[in-house]
Amino acid sequence: MMEKNTLRQKMKETLHRISKPLYEHYSYQIAQTLYDDPLWKSSQTIGITISNPPEVDTYQIIRKAWDEGKTVVIPKCLPKEKQMNFRILERFNQLESVYFSLLEPIEASTTRVDPEEIDLLIVPGLAFTMEGYRLGVGGGYYDRFLQNYHGKTVSLAFREQMVNQLPKEPHDIPVEKIITYEGNEMNP
Repeated sequence: MMEKNTLRQKMKETLHRISKPLYEHYSYQIAQTLYDDPLWKSSQTIGITISNPPEVDTYQIIRKAWDEGKTVVIPKCLPKEKQMNFRILERFNQLESVYFSLLEPIEASTTRVDPEEIDLLIVPGLAFTMEGYRLGVGGGYYDRFLQNYHGKTVSLAFREQMVNQLPKEPHDIPVEKIITYEGNEMNP
């Protein structure tokens, strides 16, 4: 099996080959499938990242959540502790670029929420297996957060991100569901 960093590099190259029109089309289809999912419909507070292409576009999902009166919370990384917490996002101008051009909530204009308040966590990743295991970007923030998170989890992925196997470690926690532009890839 390939080493994680090699896998990450290969997946990034694969994702960068998706054309802009297909990226938009697939992101839209994935979002529509998510809105029809019972996990989305039954959730009031949604934890989600601010996407960076070539990740599935989350801006439209955040807007939809706001339109439906849901609370949107996004992660704030705490590099010294290698932890993250989630803060309420009410407007895109509450974001700032921190590092690697990642957008995070501005602490002074956002409120922190307890993990127990997050009904549905949309977990990012570069590659996924049908069993719900994921390969993240390498910081381990979500792996650590998921250890003590007890709400529902879903990941959004392009079909190209689905792989047969990934290196697994004892602390890896699979997500409950993966949604691609072809629908739900797995169910609990």
